[in-house]
Amino acid sequence: MKKLFCCLLLPLLLLPLALCGCGSGSETTVVRLNEVTHSVFYAPQYVAMSQGFFADEGLEVELTNGGGADKVMTAVVSGQSDIGLAGPESCIYVYNQGKDDYPVIFAQLTKRDGSFLVGRTDEDFSWENLRGKTIIGGRKGGVPEMTLEYVMAQNGVTPHADAVVDTSVQFNMMAGAFTGGHGDYVALFEPTATEVELAGKGHILCSIGEESGEIPYTAYFATQSYMAEYPEVIQGFTNAIARAQRWIAEHSDREVAEAIADQFPDTSIDLLEKVTARHRQIDAWNTTPVMEQQALERLETVMEHAGELTRDQWVDFGKLVNNSFAETAAQ
Repeated sequence: MKKLFCCLLLPLLLLPLALCGCGSGSETTVVRLNEVTHSVFYAPQYVAMSQGFFADEGLEVELTNGGGADKVMTAVVSGQSDIGLAGPESCIYVYNQGKDDYPVIFAQLTKRDGSFLVGRTDEDFSWENLRGKTIIGGRKGGVPEMTLEYVMAQNGVTPHADAVVDTSVQFNMMAGAFTGGHGDYVALFEPTATEVELAGKGHILCSIGEESGEIPYTAYFATQSYMAEYPEVIQGFTNAIARAQRWIAEHSDREVAEAIADQFPDTSIDLLEKVTARHRQIDAWNTTPVMEQQALERLETVMEHAGELTRDQWVDFGKLVNNSFAETAAQ
């Protein structure tokens, strides 16, 4: 009987230790993060997860792949997700709809287009080659599609006149549509672009981001109500991202590949290293989470060029972006 009592008592004595979590004595806050797609392009985010930077801030990130900026925004506005990672254009669209609790950007992750133009042959590429062809460009009004059209026009090829830009294919279905025989070219993120090339079903021809120049391509946002209720969460989240951005700048492509490998279990370390080097070469990642006003204005120029925004719909930088968390983190 005495032995039975001890066996029952021991789990009860251990229970408080289990609830404290490794003796830290601090609670962990779960943050529901919805990303526009799952890509090496967002390496700093995955570094912050694997290196424990979020955990150091008392945060546990629950990551969901939204499969498009519109879906990410819907999740954030509806309260299904706390923080969204997508193109800032989604925040501009919602602001112009007149919504009171519109999402505000608090940190920038990438500073140029991370997609690569993939063709069917290993050609001596020129933008003139697109004339009379069909390019799978992504969702109409999304940053990938608008940036592609902007670069085409800058190189003398008028979208929808000189070439067809197909916006009917869902973002996460673009690679499958291309390898299935649809279109002559497609804009793909990594590691998908390299995987298509290695499978012998396409050839990477150029970086769209290198052609477009710096644009605040992907950023983190949350509703104003969430930010007001949980400022310590937003600050901790931004601190972790800033720390990861510095970590990437200070580590090799191989080390980055090893740090994010768990996020891409079906992709080899060698391939992840190659893709990381490609992103570093085009200067894809921010070194701090601060968003610059001129960068946002360039995005609005791209949106205006695409016919998705008029000049009187440009949003005041101070209303759309709250840099206070990023500036604190950058220090």
